[in-house]
Amino acid sequence: MDFEQIRTLADRIRHNVHQVIVGKDEVVDLLLVALVSSGHVLLEDVPGTGKTLLAKAMAKSLGCTFRRIQFTPDLLPSDLSGINYYNQKTGDFEFREGPIFSQIVLADEINRATPRTQSSLLECMEERQITVDGETRRLDRPFLVIATQNPVENQGTFPLPEAQLDRFLIKVKMGYPTSEEAVDILKRFKEENPLDRIEAVASARDIVAAQDRYSQIKVSEDILRYMIAIVEKTRAHSEVAMGVSPRGSQALLKAVQVYAILQGRDYVTPDDVKAMAKPVLAHRILLRNAMRYKDRMDEQVIDKILGETETPSEESLLKR
Repeated sequence: MDFEQIRTLADRIRHNVHQVIVGKDEVVDLLLVALVSSGHVLLEDVPGTGKTLLAKAMAKSLGCTFRRIQFTPDLLPSDLSGINYYNQKTGDFEFREGPIFSQIVLADEINRATPRTQSSLLECMEERQITVDGETRRLDRPFLVIATQNPVENQGTFPLPEAQLDRFLIKVKMGYPTSEEAVDILKRFKEENPLDRIEAVASARDIVAAQDRYSQIKVSEDILRYMIAIVEKTRAHSEVAMGVSPRGSQALLKAVQVYAILQGRDYVTPDDVKAMAKPVLAHRILLRNAMRYKDRMDEQVIDKILGETETPSEESLLKR
């Protein structure tokens, strides 16, 4: 699969999702970036803004297995991974797969589960495998976790620890629709749910082929140094207690390569880096106590760093 075919594939998925989701072009593109780069997505916003609907529309657009998991405080790690049970008919122990053995997993209200259950996702999200009773089982490709959480409700929730947040390639805030988009939503859902009509427009084989190809996008050394300069400034910033890890810089590289393809190019530009910096890096920094409770302060810090970092010249972009 070449870069133009990857872009065409993304266009098909985007058009299909927009049969259900009104507006939110940037949010849909970020989900496509995560899908092609084998990353995971955390959708965050207040209830009713379409987080679960967007995840379902994306899942139905792909010819992949899909499971939705409603996270609750009583959910156990074995409820996700599966268990070994004794089959009285055969006289042997057999493994019953849990819902995590799906290619597209919707982790709905992930912050309602206990830290013990949240941590059970670390292995599968990072290594694409599950270990149960000492036996490791591989997960099928593609494997995408789309998690949702409500940031304003504290009762009965458990904030995601930094190690869990770091496993998400991208964190996205849905936001409220504009007045025109709100009217369009009412018209679209007045008589039926358009989610019931959409069908898959991409196969698992298509997604895997795109995932195996995107990394061939040209990235000049100046762009690599530009990204590292941004990451290193998060570690030295006065308002940041813990900056972006090497995993975060690798995530940024993956995201900008896919984003460049979606823009119709076979090379990465500084604008690609700027477009991906906040969704990829903002949730990976830990702000100091006085700052962490201010809304979108993490994104403001990334904006300041982008403004202070020298941008590479255009002449060096095609060099590898």
